[in-house]
Amino acid sequence: MLVLVTGGAGFIGSHIVTALVDAGHDVRILDTHTPAGPPAGVTVVHADVRDRAAVTDALRGVDVVCHQAAMVGLGKEFADAPDYVSRNDLGTAVLLAAMAETRVSRLVVAGSMVVYGEGRYDCARHGTVRPGPRRVADLDHGRFEPPCPHCGQPLAPGLVTEDAPLDPRNVYAVTKVTQEHLAACWARAVQGRAVALRYHNVYGPGMPRDTPYAGVASIFRSALARGEAPRVFEDGGQRRDFVHARDVAAANLAALAAEPEPGTLRAYNVGSGTPHTVGEMAAALAAAYGGPAPVVTGEYRLGDVRHITASSQRLRDELGWRPWTGFVDGMAEFAKAPLRPASETGAE
Repeated sequence: MLVLVTGGAGFIGSHIVTALVDAGHDVRILDTHTPAGPPAGVTVVHADVRDRAAVTDALRGVDVVCHQAAMVGLGKEFADAPDYVSRNDLGTAVLLAAMAETRVSRLVVAGSMVVYGEGRYDCARHGTVRPGPRRVADLDHGRFEPPCPHCGQPLAPGLVTEDAPLDPRNVYAVTKVTQEHLAACWARAVQGRAVALRYHNVYGPGMPRDTPYAGVASIFRSALARGEAPRVFEDGGQRRDFVHARDVAAANLAALAAEPEPGTLRAYNVGSGTPHTVGEMAAALAAAYGGPAPVVTGEYRLGDVRHITASSQRLRDELGWRPWTGFVDGMAEFAKAPLRPASETGAE
């Protein structure tokens, strides 16, 4: 099988390329960057995913597209919005149009947990509820937990499933929702098969360093490399699902064999299934690195959500996927693993 991996020179994309080659697939990369030491036999097309002619040419003979190219992370300011929309949504639209032209009918697209906004919450009185965006006044006073929107009482966070309503809370999240909608429209129009893998907090060797667009694990690891304590926002109690990049790559391989109904998109969460707080992650990483202990700052970022953790049961049941890298072992490896130079745009 010939697989085109857009963004194959990036952090997650490079892990996917390695896994594909190890599984015996032929791989072609489309990326604006040059991959660092791609496996033997991998061909590279140096182009932007928004370049229709280059993308069309790169699709010749391809059996399935693994679409990883994107501008990632929470932007520094709203002025980043045009870049996010152009790179993520226009880029996806160009790719899908070229796929329709060249009759490539299978797609795996990199989704994200951010499409859900806040995760699942249960109120003792009102059952499962969806809190609205957190108020600035509450955040300023250190009230980080979202209350029940009906009675104002504390909520218990749980695991979000793929059937949860989509509720993006920042520009990046909006573009990831749009990518899925575009993929679903393409599938209906050409009777294609599309899979969206909604990644949770991915970490592992090769993450970009020293960039505000990177994931929190990379930001903490970069601080430790500079001899600084990781700075943990809010009170450190934010719950996340940290999943290793190799497990994410394995999920992409499993998705290649997925058989959704023609004309449909099937979404899957990709998480470890074992939530940890951001504070716990920072402490584990600092201990494994041998650096200074984390500092909890009480700062916050508008657009961040409090808790978002995944149920990946659908991926396990339907595609037979399992995560293999545990939290302790993964963080110990990541603490010593090399990072890649930062991208100025946050693109991968």
